[in-house]
This record gives sequence, structure tokens and C-alpha cells, in this order.
Amino acid sequence: MAQMSLYLFTGGGLALAFAFVFHVVHTALLAAGRRSFAVLVPVAGLAAAGAGAGAAGEVVTEGGAPASRAAQWTADGTEAEERLPGTPVVGLAMTGAWVAWALIGLSMLLRAIIVGRGPWGNMYEFAVAFSWGITTGYLFLQRRYPIRALGFLPLGVALFLVGYAATLPATIEPLVPALDNAPLLTIHVAMAMISYGIFATSFGAAVGYLLQGPADRYAWLPSHRVLDAVAYRAVIIGFPIFATMIILGSYWASIAWGSYWSWDPKETSALVTWLIYAVYLHARNQRGWAGRPAALILVIGFGAILFTFFGNLYFSGLHAYSGLNTPPTVP
Repeated sequence: MAQMSLYLFTGGGLALAFAFVFHVVHTALLAAGRRSFAVLVPVAGLAAAGAGAGAAGEVVTEGGAPASRAAQWTADGTEAEERLPGTPVVGLAMTGAWVAWALIGLSMLLRAIIVGRGPWGNMYEFAVAFSWGITTGYLFLQRRYPIRALGFLPLGVALFLVGYAATLPATIEPLVPALDNAPLLTIHVAMAMISYGIFATSFGAAVGYLLQGPADRYAWLPSHRVLDAVAYRAVIIGFPIFATMIILGSYWASIAWGSYWSWDPKETSALVTWLIYAVYLHARNQRGWAGRPAALILVIGFGAILFTFFGNLYFSGLHAYSGLNTPPTVP
């Protein structure tokens, strides 16, 4: 079963590489202007198609009020790119992403059955889970928002993590004593995986916003309003999950080490990351900080997430449980 899990991981990694390449091709074709947005569907047709769309298709309009997806597409021709097939390769790109999601997910499920807990007890397992969480976040949000032109950004990060995981030892080893708490390990790290993955999509939307600007420079990108809505929605979903992860981690620390907070490097960087996203939520609602400054905060925030993820490889502390170094003595 362990060997099958590795085979599924390898297949998922190849599918992710396939998806990434075709997302890049999709974006390149859009950027090259290989199709005309003006001849897709008349504005009246889009409005009619959106009649009765309801809350499931709502996005944020310029004034902040919800509107149907079709109404938003009426305002911005770029959104029609994802209403209909955007390029000849977009189907291949999305198929590859879904196949990668399924194969990596099955690989994690088999490993979870083997170890009897969440399959994220060392750096290999968490890198795989992180990449799957990013893919999940992107696939979830792209169903509601036209962001496939930027899909290569989160999928590129996910592919990097899969490649990194492939360099790590995949052997199943017993957990160190402080980690030997299956319920807390499963829930605590799952919340980190989910929030990290969702924040990766907000990072992609923020990069798109910085490229697009409030003047909507590029016809092949989603409008700045859509990119802002995607980034905000992702943070709204991921922020409370991330906060709950920190709270559960503090509770677990009191069990394992006898203290709720020890200013361990990973604890500290997670707290700083939470504060960055809290600043973003505040900044986005302030007239002087909305737009480009808020998008820059999201880029910094995702950099902080990557530092939190990789930091325990370079800074000694209580979280040195990567499987690549010697864990500290547990009280």
C-alpha cells in the first residue's frame, strides 16, 4: 500500500506538471490575442444567461453590492473569456489539474490509512499536503471566478512543492513523542494545509491585480474588480481557519511542552503571518490602502507563509520535526 501511495504521488506530480504547462500555454495564447473577446456573446445574451443566477453566482460589483456573474461579465469583457472556452488548451489545463488533485489526494488517503492519522507528520508528508491544498483552493475558487488566466501561479507553487517533496525521504517513521497525538496532529496540520492553500490563490490574485492595475491594462487578465474580489474572498475563508490552527497549536503545545506559547521560531512566524493578513483585512476597507497597497500586503503575506513552512529547516526550535534533522528533547 505504501508503494501504491508513492505511485499515485508520482502520477499526480506528472499530472500537475501537465496542468501547469497547459495553464502557461493558455495564458500565453490569451496574452498574444489569439481570440477576440468582442465576438464571444452579445452583452444582452450574457445578461439573459445570468437571469436568476442567484447567490451561488454572486461577485462584488464596483460599488460593493453583489451582482450575478453574468452582470459582472457584462461590465467587463474579460470575464467572458472564462464564461466560454477561452483557448483550445483550457480543457487540457483543467483536466490535468483535476487529475493531479485526485491522484495526490488518493496518495495522501492511502498514507493516512497506513499511519492511522493525518498524513503530515514530517516534511515530505506536509509538502505533499501543502501542494494538494493549493490545488484544492485554486480549483474551488476558479469555479466561481474567472481566474484561469492566472492559474499557473498557484499551480506553479504546488508543482514546486511536489518537486521538493520528491527530494525528501518518503519512508514511514514513528512520530517523535511530542507529535504522537493523532487527533490534534490531524486537525491542527489540516487547518494549516487548507489555509495555506487558499492563501496561495489570494497570492495569485494579488499578483494579477498588481499587473492589471485599476485601469485594467490587459484584456487577457480578469478585471481588477474580479481579482480584488477573489483575493478578498480567499482571505475571508482562510483567515479564520489559520487563526484556529494557531489556537489549536497553542493548546497542543501546553500538552506537549507544558507551555501555551514559547516564542518558538515557527510559532512566532505563524503569529506574524496572521498579523499580516489581519492588516490586509483592515487595509482593504480603508480608502487610502485599498487596491495596490492591499495587494502588496498579500504578496508579503504569502512570503511569510513560505517562511513559516520552510523556517524550521534553518532555525532550531521545538518544531524541528521535518524528518531531516534531529528533533529536540521533549520535556
